[in-house]
Amino acid sequence: MINHSLPLTDLHRHLDGNIRLSTIWQLAREFSIDLPYSSFQEFSIKAFNHSNVTDLLAFLAKMELGVSVLASEQACYRVAYENVEDAKSIGLNYVELRFSPSFMARHHNLSMEAVIEAVIAGAKDASTKLNIPVQLIGILSRSYGVEKCKLELTSLLKYKQHLCALDLAGDEKGFPAKDFEAHFSLARDAAWQITVHAGEADGPDSIWQAINYLGATRIGHGVAAAQDNKLMDYMLKNDIAVECCLTSNYQTGACIDTANHPIKMFLERGLITTLNTDDPGVSGIEIVNEYQVARDIVGLSAAQLDLVQINGITASFASKALKENLLPFN
Repeated sequence: MINHSLPLTDLHRHLDGNIRLSTIWQLAREFSIDLPYSSFQEFSIKAFNHSNVTDLLAFLAKMELGVSVLASEQACYRVAYENVEDAKSIGLNYVELRFSPSFMARHHNLSMEAVIEAVIAGAKDASTKLNIPVQLIGILSRSYGVEKCKLELTSLLKYKQHLCALDLAGDEKGFPAKDFEAHFSLARDAAWQITVHAGEADGPDSIWQAINYLGATRIGHGVAAAQDNKLMDYMLKNDIAVECCLTSNYQTGACIDTANHPIKMFLERGLITTLNTDDPGVSGIEIVNEYQVARDIVGLSAAQLDLVQINGITASFASKALKENLLPFN
C-alpha cells in the first residue's frame, strides 16, 4: 500500500482542521468554553462522529468546533506544534500545513498577526525538534468576502518569508476566484507559490479561474476537472498538479461515488496527481487510510500508488535541494 522506500507526503492538510480531540477538550476547560457534553468520553464519541454520512454542513461544523476553543495565541501555537508531532508520528517525510488566520482568530477576536506568529513558531519549533521538513501555506477564507481577505492577506504578507504559498478556500460558488485576482497578484509578487481550492463545490470553470486569474500551479481537490477534457489537457501540458482527498470528498459531497473518484482518470491521463488528508482530525483519518481507500476502493495499482508518492515530492513547494534529498535517485 504505502511504499516505505519512497517518501510519504501530505500536501493538502489543514492544521486548523486537525486539532486533537483531547486538545479541544482541554482548551475548552482551560478557557471555560461550554461544550454540550458531560465527559470527554461522550465528547469523543458524539462530537466527531465519523460515520459515512455525506453532509457538508456537518463537516464544516466540526471544523468550527475545533477552532472555537482557540482563545489565545498559545493555543494556536499548541495546535501548530501538535500538527507537526502528528505528521512525524504517522510517518510523513514532508508536510505542508495550511491555515487561515482569520478562521482561527475570529471566535475570540484574536489578532491575525498574533495567530500567524504563533503558528509559525509552533510549526518551526516542532519541525526543528522532530527533524521533519514542514512548510506553511496561508489561506484566504473567501467566504468572508473580498475586503476581509485583503486584511487577511496584509497580515500574511508581514510574515512572507515564513510561508511558501497562498491558497483560497471557502465558498467557491458565492465567491469566485476571479474576484481575488488582485490578492493573488500580490502573492506572486511576494514569490509565493499558488494553490487554490477549486472544482470541489463548483464546476470546471472554477478551476479555469484559479489557473487564469490567480496563477494556480496546484488545484485543491479538483474533482470537477474530470468533466472537461480540454482542462485536463491544459493541466497536463502545464504541469498543474491535483491535490486529491478521497475521504474528505465523500464526506463533503464533492464525490460520493468513491470507487469512481477521478483520481484514477487523472493518473491515467498523466496529470501530476497527489493524495492527501485535507482535514484529518475532522474526517477521522490519516494518510495511511487514504492509501488504503485508493487501493481497495478506487483500485489503484501498486505502480500507481508509487507514482502518487513520487508526485507528492514533484508537486511539493519544497526547494530543489530538499526534493533531491527526499528523492535521491532523481
